[in-house]
Amino acid sequence: MENYPEPARRLVAQFEAQAAINPANAVAFQGAPGANSHLAVKDAFPDAVPLPCFAFEDALDAVRDGKADRALIPIENSLHGRVADMHFLLPESGLSIIGEYFLTVRHCLLGRGEVSDVREAMSHPQALGQCRKWLRDHHIRPVAYADTAAAAAFIAAQPQPGIAAIAPALAAELYGLDILARQISDEAHNVTRFVELARAPITLPLEESVMTTLTFEVRNIPAALFKAMGGFATEGVNMTKLESYQRGGSFAATEFYADIEGHPDQPHVARALDDLRHYSKWVRLLGTYRKARERG
Repeated sequence: MENYPEPARRLVAQFEAQAAINPANAVAFQGAPGANSHLAVKDAFPDAVPLPCFAFEDALDAVRDGKADRALIPIENSLHGRVADMHFLLPESGLSIIGEYFLTVRHCLLGRGEVSDVREAMSHPQALGQCRKWLRDHHIRPVAYADTAAAAAFIAAQPQPGIAAIAPALAAELYGLDILARQISDEAHNVTRFVELARAPITLPLEESVMTTLTFEVRNIPAALFKAMGGFATEGVNMTKLESYQRGGSFAATEFYADIEGHPDQPHVARALDDLRHYSKWVRLLGTYRKARERG
């Protein structure tokens, strides 16, 4: 908590105290109060107590240690792709994905005075990248900071002429800043997908419309990935996401992260997964959960 600016530290202490009273109603997220992840928790779980955590690992630990009932973690963004390190952290966490949530990101310029007075804008590098054209058009220099809402807290604690923050409108409310400009993203379709994590998986009826997330590593043989994917094509299982990533720096053992439509216990999905296991060193199911929106 000591890494947050002072206004954020005070709020974090308040949220931690509330969560400690009833951990079963707490939802952990990464970032300072007022971040997009905080906004996602408020939207998805309006009756829950948001629990801010400085790092992704801290949010996952809060669930494992019983300080929170679940966590809501960003996994990918429509403009910037997957969130760094989450493909490693999710399998290692030992937690299960039990839901998903999509948040439309609406960046705002927060500070004092007028937009014409602003020379520099502080925010997380992803937020700066998503507002790059707007900042250039307004002759504002981007300044990287660890977190969107923490940047707003920094501006509130140490106001300087000509310096503003890019963060959600919620941060302006929490830290007493003015909204100098709204919805400054370069693209309107700025959406972040979150996954909901808990200590135990949930049981869903086979007839429900669900997603299943898994990771796997194919065997190091010719056409292994092609053959491993064949079962999904044969059985008519829609794979909505497939991403590769390297672990350990060997440049030889490629692991994959995938989302598929369907329940592992449905016969056609089970057959496709059996084919995948035949051509893989290992397959790990991270969770089956209800769709938050239809794909395609």
